[in-house]
Amino acid sequence: MLIPNPSLMSAFPQIFRIRQTFAAPRVDDVPGEVRRQLARLALAEKIRPAQRVAVTAGSRGIAQIALILRTVVEHLRGLGAEPFLVPAMGSHGGGTAEGQRRLLERYGIAESAVGCPIRSSLETVVIGRTAGGMPVHFDRWAFEADHVLVCNRVKPHSTIQGDIESGLLKMLLMGLGKCAGATIYHRAVQEHDFARLLDDVVPLLLEKCPLRAGLAIVENAADQTALVEALRPEEFLRREKELLVLARQWLPRLPFDRADLLLVDRIGKDVSGVGLDPNVVGRKFNDHRAVEHEFPKIKRIAVRGLTPAAQGNAVGMGLAEFCRTQLLRETDLQATRLNVLTSGRISAAMPPLDYETDREMLSTALGTIGLSEPPDARLLWIADTLHLTEVECSTAYLAAAQARSDLEILSPPRNLPFDAAGNLPESVS
Repeated sequence: MLIPNPSLMSAFPQIFRIRQTFAAPRVDDVPGEVRRQLARLALAEKIRPAQRVAVTAGSRGIAQIALILRTVVEHLRGLGAEPFLVPAMGSHGGGTAEGQRRLLERYGIAESAVGCPIRSSLETVVIGRTAGGMPVHFDRWAFEADHVLVCNRVKPHSTIQGDIESGLLKMLLMGLGKCAGATIYHRAVQEHDFARLLDDVVPLLLEKCPLRAGLAIVENAADQTALVEALRPEEFLRREKELLVLARQWLPRLPFDRADLLLVDRIGKDVSGVGLDPNVVGRKFNDHRAVEHEFPKIKRIAVRGLTPAAQGNAVGMGLAEFCRTQLLRETDLQATRLNVLTSGRISAAMPPLDYETDREMLSTALGTIGLSEPPDARLLWIADTLHLTEVECSTAYLAAAQARSDLEILSPPRNLPFDAAGNLPESVS
């Protein structure tokens, strides 16, 4: 057994802070843009006074989502309709109706904040079966409404690869399918690709369910609303492909495409479907190594803790090699295991090697990176994979950073700021 040399584990690289410049289109008046987009659909031609409209609310940390949903509700009330929110998050929130309601509240999505009831249930209706016999599930509250308006962010998915990944259509399937639907759809994706699943299921949803509209959101690299677009159901398939291209262009990225060690303050479902975004860390296809043409290429990942909004769901820890023991203490094993058993990415819940302090975790990790001495290691330290405007970098990157016009150096090199207990500050953000 190869044991890292303790003399190499006692030293650490110095770090400096940088600010990245991303292309960052931004919607300045989000409520105004939501109202303009919904008005463009002339929903009054279809939605009559006193009709019930189910509006979806997902399990991701979308910028200004409570404000967006409140604006949607206000628009629908202006038509005389009776809107209500439906949690559309598959098995998240521990796979219970109350857990999903609490998860929405973590994002500020409470009945008092959005101005309408929240009707949370895991009960579904089987609206039909595909040609292959697979049952198609749909939330009962949404199915029994007069209309459904789907609201979600369009972005690259943590596992799915294709022209359509995470967005309105995925929410229709995995979100409104609840636990039952999400489970069977994820099983289907293991046999066939997501495009095949869409071909099988979407026609049934369009035919059998009262879908009226969608509100697609695309965010920029600074986690801000970059685009809002209202769509008719028949436009979902075509337009989502185009919006995903934009979302990929605006995705936040690490400042360098290779690192020996990536230190991450927090992971959580509000950050990414797999806790930390594999599109950002280069582990979409393999949990512990980037494939040939995938970047960045990160040798080791060390995670310090969970976001509060994760509610103990530590999915994604399986993509890291090291973690603080605190992360495991914060983990709700039942919620985490239910999530990965539903999604089929079982390895995402497998615990890394854990250590009580940051000093112990980092010294051990730096002893496993290869021939580089720890003081010379390429270390990147981020808050999470959603917030990458400012990043701490080791001095191995200093010369490269000085030569880049898109990077602003914010601090001179300094030692890692361990406290007396051997831990780092709570966040670099």
